[in-house]
Formats: sequence, C-alpha cells, structure tokens
Amino acid sequence: MSTPRFRLVALLICCGMIPLAAAQETRRHVQVRGIYGGIPDELLEQGQTLDECGINAVWMGSGSLSAERIAVLRQQKARVYAEFNTLHVASYLKDHMDAAPVGVDGQICPPPKGWQGICPTHPGYRQFRMDDFRRVLREFDIDGIWLDYHHSHASWERDEPDMPDTCFCRRCVTQFARETKTDLPDESLALLAERILSRHADAWFPWRCQVFTDWVREFHAIRDQTRPQALLGTFHCPWTDTDFDGALRTKLAIDLKAQARYIDVFSTMPYHARFGHAADPAWISRQTAWLGDYLGIRGAPGERIRIWPIVQLADWGENVPVEQVASVLDHGTRLPATGAMVFHWGSLRRQQEKVAAMVDFYRAIKPSL
Repeated sequence: MSTPRFRLVALLICCGMIPLAAAQETRRHVQVRGIYGGIPDELLEQGQTLDECGINAVWMGSGSLSAERIAVLRQQKARVYAEFNTLHVASYLKDHMDAAPVGVDGQICPPPKGWQGICPTHPGYRQFRMDDFRRVLREFDIDGIWLDYHHSHASWERDEPDMPDTCFCRRCVTQFARETKTDLPDESLALLAERILSRHADAWFPWRCQVFTDWVREFHAIRDQTRPQALLGTFHCPWTDTDFDGALRTKLAIDLKAQARYIDVFSTMPYHARFGHAADPAWISRQTAWLGDYLGIRGAPGERIRIWPIVQLADWGENVPVEQVASVLDHGTRLPATGAMVFHWGSLRRQQEKVAAMVDFYRAIKPSL
C-alpha cells in the first residue's frame, strides 16, 4: 500500500515533473544515495533503518568523526565519507598572520563576505593541513575523504560572488617569478600586483592553478600511502569554464582537468536556490552534463572518475519547497552523475516533509534485490 508521501510524489509524476514511474530502471547507474551533515538520528529514532530509507552513504566533517559514529553507520550498512577543510581554517591566522592573503593594494585582503581564505604558498599552513589529512585517514575507517574549500580567498557560494584577486604576498610573487622565469623589478607589492595582472596574466593564472593542483597531488599521495582503498573526492564550484568570465581558473584557481589526474569523485555544489536558479532545478543537470563533457565522464561502469553532485534541499538563499524535492533529486541523479547527496541534514531534520519526499525518491531508485 502506498503512503501519503509516495502519493504526493506520484502526483508529481502525473504532472510530468519527474519520471519516477520508471525510476528504478532509469537510475540503475546511481551507486550512492547520500546525506551530507552527519548521522540522521531522527530517522533512526523513528525506528527506520537507513537502508529502508534508501540511504547508503553519509558525509560528515572530519572533526565530527568518531569510532562510535562510524560503528553506527556500519551497522546501518552505510558508507562513511569525511569532509576535509583545506584552505579555510581561519583560526590558523591568530598566530600566523603571514598566512593571510594579500590583495592588489599590497595589504592583507579583508575576508570577502566574511569568508577567510589562506595564502596557498604558506609552507607552515600547508604542512598543518597535510599532517591532519594523514591523521584522519590513519585513525578512522572511512570509505573516502572529500576536499572542501579548496579554492582561493573568495566567497563564491552566492548568486553574486565576491572574488578579489589574491595572493600577492612577497612569498607568492617571488615563487611565481622563479617558477615561471618571469623578470619582475624590485618595487612595492601593489605595483607588482598591477604589473602581474596587466602584463603577466597569461603566466600568473596558470601558475596559481598549479599551486592549488599541487596540493591535490600531495593529498592524493598521502591517501595512497595511508588508506589507498579510500576515495579522494572534492566539493567544488559548479560553474562552467566560461561562467563569470572564466572565474573558475582566474578567480578561484580551480583547474578541473589538472585536478582530475588525482581526484576519484567530483562533487559539484549546484545549489540552485542559493545561486539564483530557485525556479529552475534543471540547472543542476545542465551543470553536471557540462562537467561530464568537459572531463570526458559518461557515468559508465568502470570509469575511474565519477560525478556525485551535492544538491540543495535545505533553505539557504531562497527556500526550496517540498514540492521541488523530487525534481531536485531527479536532476541531481541524471547521467553522467552516478551518485548524489543532499545538503544538508542540519537543516532538513527540522523539515520532515522534505525528509519524507527525499526518502520516497531514494526508495524509488534503490535497486531491488
């Protein structure tokens, strides 16, 4: 007998909003049906199992990991993935102000919209993050670890991003000149920043991307040494290479093709309501399709690189109505995506109608035995 919740989803099917009637057949490629934000205790307290809810994966911050929480998820037959903060540990600056990004004026750049990044060439900070990355992989029995905030000093998770040009500290400028064989005069950082952006941009932007990619290379090497069976994933900006005048590379220092040599799973963050597409959930699948074309990922069995988007069900920016949940998950699980997770349990736990709609969708696409 169908539940009232499933009849709601069925109504969406009849309206042509989502093809759930054939979901089990059309979504056989979906390997992961996940939740981001920790264990959904509320479902367990209701006497349900995650498997019964169609959920087979949970993401949580690396600082929230514990042997007890992992044991709970293992008992629930769920995969356990950690989120790892790379370039956004703002507390590091309390004792290391030389790690603060420098702007085009030669001064420390204020955090755009309150988002504090770190200079990517600071050796102490990099060692700090690599050591913690190794510790997490060594201490916890996890199925994978996802890089988060691996981009420059910029606030892009909004419909109007704030992305200052950085970092022009003496260390970055000197390293750039040395590694690209660019002759720079002995002048102030402000004048050097202007010179670099106006005369050496063709060298500066690729070099900057390479710095961030080299972090990924080292994370990959540590994973291979410490827990080689774990997946290395990344949460990252869902834009195309032309959105915001190519800001993926020129502002955020994200070179997707270069990072793809080291990444197993790309988890784009197409938060449609947050990013100005509240009435257009199809934007999610369009961005996923672009990424697949750009990286040559089809979602076929056996492909090394996978795409598992994290899609927005929680209210952030504009609200996501319960009537839109099935459509969001529909677009989030279309090929070349082979998995998806929802953002985020911390908010959804207070919106049980949305949780019910999510569970209905996940149940519908869960492969039958």
